[in-house]
Amino acid sequence: MTTNHQQPTINNQKAVFLDRDGVLNEEIGDYVWTADRFRVCPGVPESVARLKAAGYLLIVVTNQAGIAKGLYSPVEVRALYNILQQVCNQQLDALYFSASHPSVSESILRKPDSGMLEKAVARFRLDPARCWLVGDRARDLAAGARLSVRGILVGEAELVPGAPQVADLRAATELILRHETVRGGT
Repeated sequence: MTTNHQQPTINNQKAVFLDRDGVLNEEIGDYVWTADRFRVCPGVPESVARLKAAGYLLIVVTNQAGIAKGLYSPVEVRALYNILQQVCNQQLDALYFSASHPSVSESILRKPDSGMLEKAVARFRLDPARCWLVGDRARDLAAGARLSVRGILVGEAELVPGAPQVADLRAATELILRHETVRGGT
């Protein structure tokens, strides 16, 4: 009689979770759901390529309250993601978005909750200790902190005590890759 023992799945993949508005595309102070208002931030394609070359999965996690408010649909969110994919040479691995807003509907997917990240961790067998989250708001970093994912704050819209704060995704990429070198690839 032969017994087939399966080894437990070990989560060892690393990823960078990327907020959309304010990190990947310009934050314009209003909802962005049309191609004419969607402007990819300078340095994003190069940063994405560098992170990908370093072995990171790249996962977009974005609150899209405009869906809950009836301003646009998931189709429009996916259309802008497709534009982003084209600009970034198809190097993004996944898109997760929360279509809720507390004024209309509650959801554990909406940052600062961690539902989007948890879904990605399960799907890609990620090791949260090897992951980063790059966002422009305290709620972004709070979502990552729930899973012990290290956070980097982009821009000057908010301050998060104890979190590294950098100008843009290019600077965040430098920080991640510098840490990678110091830690020997972890």
